[in-house]
Amino acid sequence: MRKLDYHAAIERITAFIREKVDEAGADGVVIGISGGIDSATTAHLAVKALGNEKVLGLIMPYYEKGDVDDARLVCSSLGIACREIDIKPIVDSFVAQLGFQPDKRSLGNIMARTRMVLLYAHANQLNRLVLGTSNRSEFLTGYFTKWGDGASDYAPLINLYKTEVWEIARLLGVPGRIIEKKPTAGLWEGQTDEDELGISYRLLDEILWRLVDLRMPKERIAEELGVPVEKVEYVQDLVRRSEHKRRLPTGPEF
Repeated sequence: MRKLDYHAAIERITAFIREKVDEAGADGVVIGISGGIDSATTAHLAVKALGNEKVLGLIMPYYEKGDVDDARLVCSSLGIACREIDIKPIVDSFVAQLGFQPDKRSLGNIMARTRMVLLYAHANQLNRLVLGTSNRSEFLTGYFTKWGDGASDYAPLINLYKTEVWEIARLLGVPGRIIEKKPTAGLWEGQTDEDELGISYRLLDEILWRLVDLRMPKERIAEELGVPVEKVEYVQDLVRRSEHKRRLPTGPEF
């Protein structure tokens, strides 16, 4: 992996957050707090940049589980304003109007888009910006819901790989139990990121860095990392198939 100066990265991100809030004439930011490492790290960076009085955390569970306790811990430890909204009645009302029962992936996307609507409702009402929590690993592989958790005004972690987020989280003092827990998008019970992606974040990041940043041939990547070339091709396919998720809608030119 690349050698990143994590202290300099923290300073760069906090300066970026301050700059964008000032440019927009906004009164602060709103962040969806899931109880995971990405939202916790984003919240810590926002507080470092703006102070805790300008950061609002929204906790928006569909399932009642330990993630809610971890989300509360993030908000309380940072001293930020926090609001909990049970999205189950909202999501279930959407589903009731569909005329069919969505599969678990479609239901998860409805959850993510519901959270986006709530984040923007609060941001609009309070003259704030929405800070997204996606990292570079998720962004490049399309591991996010288009117009859901992929929607934000700015995404402070978007150019940091997941393994780099872990390092920055440690420096910022994110609670250890959040750093050590298995990453999950919370889209259905028992779901974990690495199970769904079919690869560990550590190997994924090593492949992505070589594939996307260094533009190394897949055969050389496989040899350097000691993995089958099919594993590199799998990651390459994730990047290729999710290209549309990283672009605004386009149409034919005339």
